[in-house]
Amino acid sequence: MGFLAQPKIPVINMVDMKQKTGFWVSACNEVRHALEEYGCFLVVCDGITEEVNKEIFDALKTLFDLPMETKVKNTSDKAYHGYVGKIPFLPLLESLGIENATNVHGVNSFTNIMWPSGNDSFCKIIHSYAKLVSEIEETVRKMVFESYGVQKYLESYNESVTYLLRVMKYRTPIAKETKMGSISHTDKSFISILSQNQVKGLEVKTKDNNWIPVEYPPFSFLVMAGDAFKAWSNDRVHSPYHRVVMEGQENRYSIGLFTYHKGIITVPEELVDDEHLRKFKSFDHFGYLDFYDKDSLFEKEYCHIKSFCGV
Repeated sequence: MGFLAQPKIPVINMVDMKQKTGFWVSACNEVRHALEEYGCFLVVCDGITEEVNKEIFDALKTLFDLPMETKVKNTSDKAYHGYVGKIPFLPLLESLGIENATNVHGVNSFTNIMWPSGNDSFCKIIHSYAKLVSEIEETVRKMVFESYGVQKYLESYNESVTYLLRVMKYRTPIAKETKMGSISHTDKSFISILSQNQVKGLEVKTKDNNWIPVEYPPFSFLVMAGDAFKAWSNDRVHSPYHRVVMEGQENRYSIGLFTYHKGIITVPEELVDDEHLRKFKSFDHFGYLDFYDKDSLFEKEYCHIKSFCGV
């Protein structure tokens, strides 16, 4: 198993990634290396068909076609977990958050707010999508923990995980509107897993400051490290800047599963040594999200997580 041919963001085929194939250790190292060097990689899976893909993005269109007064009922006491839209400097973006999306009750409570008379098919599609993608996330996390030799912490991490599913619509710009769908930012999650309809626009910044477009192979997801992962790894894992730039005449729909942790994240002792001095104090993950939400420099490219809990 090697990186498939793609000159930029690595592509890793997860179909091979079963322990019995004998590839496991090298696969773990490959995943870790991709996250250290690029902060992301594309993963090709066998869990999604063309039919399922179409169902998912049709469901998103139906959701975003709801009246504005319905969509703004998507609220949360956590920053960036509810409806986001009507932002003057980002007029193209509209986004909703589904908390605890891997739990059928989480998806149900969101669906019942959007469709008081119920919408079983939406509920079923979104819940099964979240379950599938959360399995990818768990596998990636397990691989990185094993590659660093800190798998003893995995169970307690699994117990504290909470999943937010965010769905995003970027409409086409009108006349002289900005083409910027989302500003350059790093994710505040531990891991983010993103997919999109056929409309391109996502770009990732490399460590040497080049913007590269994300070219999704069929039935693939972009796995991306967030700031919390960067801090947990004592700055080994890279949390990349990324943005959406809209071209063409079609709306872009995107869906992301974001991992957060209830409680405190601590750098494993094993990742601190003479070559890697401690760079981050233990921190509260949702506390970091609140800090970022109130940060007057939130639009600027600087290391928010260092400013929050750097040593």
